[in-house]
Amino acid sequence: MKTTLSVLMLSLLPGLALAAGEHGGHHDGHNAAAMQQHMSGVGRPGQPAEVSRTIAVTMSDDMRFTPSAIEVKAGETVRFFVKNAGKLNHELVLGNLAMLQEHAEMMREMPHMQHAEPNMLSLKPGQKGGLVWHFDQAGTVDFACLIPGHMEAGMTGQVKVAQ
Repeated sequence: MKTTLSVLMLSLLPGLALAAGEHGGHHDGHNAAAMQQHMSGVGRPGQPAEVSRTIAVTMSDDMRFTPSAIEVKAGETVRFFVKNAGKLNHELVLGNLAMLQEHAEMMREMPHMQHAEPNMLSLKPGQKGGLVWHFDQAGTVDFACLIPGHMEAGMTGQVKVAQ
């Protein structure tokens, strides 16, 4: 009886570990300082009270964001009002191109990964959502859908941050 119980408990461990890894989002091994360095030049989560304007973005099954080119000013806090107009799940993830490519690779290895990061918004078909972001310096911030195959099919865009 003890052996059967031990085997049963051991067989449950991988499932428990997987469930714990998906609960509340994923973390790819970065600690807070490493994540901040990784996000350098991208900006930071914004405060709703600081929003200066709202930008509507539509995600579609033709693997495109509309608009795919957005212009903001350094120091501006923007609310992205995002709609998934397709029949597939889509997401909008802000970052630099290297970070997005690295994360896309991770998503290919773990396609059912759940997100709960402030620079990401995942939406099911027909859903709408918002993301508030503060662009703290001039440059380019990329965004993409990191669901396997979507970024590769061209579901990307850029935010040009002017001085």
